[in-house]
Amino acid sequence: MSNVKEKIINKTATLGVIGLGYVGLPLAVEKAKAGFKTIGFDVQKSKVDMVNSGKNYIGDVVNEDLEAIVNSGLLLATTDFAQVATADCVCICVPTPLDAHQQPDISYVKASAESIVPHMHKDMLIILESTTYPGTTEEFLKPILEKSGLKCGEDFYLAFSPERVDPGNLIYKTKNTPKVVGGITPNCTDVAATLYEVILEAPIHRVSSPAVAEMEKILENTYRNVNIGLVNELAILSNKMGINFWEVIDAAKSKPYGFQAFYPGPGLGGHCIPLDPYYLSWKAREYGFHTSMIESSMMVNDRMPEYCAERSSKILNRNRKAMNGSKILVLGVAYKQDIDDYRESPAIRVIEELEKEGAEVVFYDPFVSEYHEHGFVKIGEPELTKELIESADLVIITTAHTNVDYHFVQKHSKMIFDTKNVMKNIECRDNIELL
Repeated sequence: MSNVKEKIINKTATLGVIGLGYVGLPLAVEKAKAGFKTIGFDVQKSKVDMVNSGKNYIGDVVNEDLEAIVNSGLLLATTDFAQVATADCVCICVPTPLDAHQQPDISYVKASAESIVPHMHKDMLIILESTTYPGTTEEFLKPILEKSGLKCGEDFYLAFSPERVDPGNLIYKTKNTPKVVGGITPNCTDVAATLYEVILEAPIHRVSSPAVAEMEKILENTYRNVNIGLVNELAILSNKMGINFWEVIDAAKSKPYGFQAFYPGPGLGGHCIPLDPYYLSWKAREYGFHTSMIESSMMVNDRMPEYCAERSSKILNRNRKAMNGSKILVLGVAYKQDIDDYRESPAIRVIEELEKEGAEVVFYDPFVSEYHEHGFVKIGEPELTKELIESADLVIITTAHTNVDYHFVQKHSKMIFDTKNVMKNIECRDNIELL
């Protein structure tokens, strides 16, 4: 048994997490709650200071849990990457966005790896959790780490284990979501899997290589992207045909096998589903392969904010209103219901499209008071009042938050464009139009 595996089993290993965002902080908390001394690394001093003060900024972390483990000394955050030298295991949980040309930007992974190299030591375990294209761990990360002079599989262990975070999910959290692990060597897989087996209360699925684990993560989110693209396209067609597509979906999901319900909307949001297929299509070009079906679904989904703006214009026109100069109230800018995360939110793109056409757009979101986009800050309305609703020529529902009184909204709205079917149970529908 390797020294680091023994230390993991005995809970004497010191664990590190690089990146204290939506993935990294919940993971660091679970490690500390499992009894491990845990160090969180982040380049943003504000995050580090908040963690060390026991102040939570991630919705899926329980405030009392964070405060308790910080006060007990089990969790410490720092901007000093030299402290990597004290860690036996390090998980990299940094962003992997797309650049201006829709190509993977793995500069954060590169910077994290380079910050680890000077402080690596024998028998160290390093796990990449950031979503990326197949081949990243072995072809990109491994050569950087071996600049330390240590050999992967002999002197240190390296694996990929994709994050599976679903913000706002009331059932599945970091603690109980099954984990996939693929190491460079069988020993790498074994040591990494052992770590998660000790920390989590979920099955650990071992695969033969990091590339399999990387492709698995891409499959998860591309599967959703393609199916959402399908229902978005059929929703557009159904509207032209005068068919309520939401009713179509409800009818289809009555079948107990062979069908899984996906729903249309104003576009895709979050850090995974809108981005991951681009990683795969980019990597596929290296092999002269064109991911035609995937790219088609991406085109449909990417166009949905523009389509929603066009539909909004038609709704206004039917009521003798021009888009230019109309006041529009957007309800919800978070990318999904009941969370404060607005990364890649389609609602923000809808707002941009409306404003391009001269509309005066305001928004209300009970979870997001303001958002930052393209260097600008847009402040939301502090309260959803009767006066605010009545002042709008059109209300567009772009996020299905459950703590909004939609009967109140319907009662005081001139016109409503419901892109999420959140008003399905409201009987009076004279002023409601569905996506």
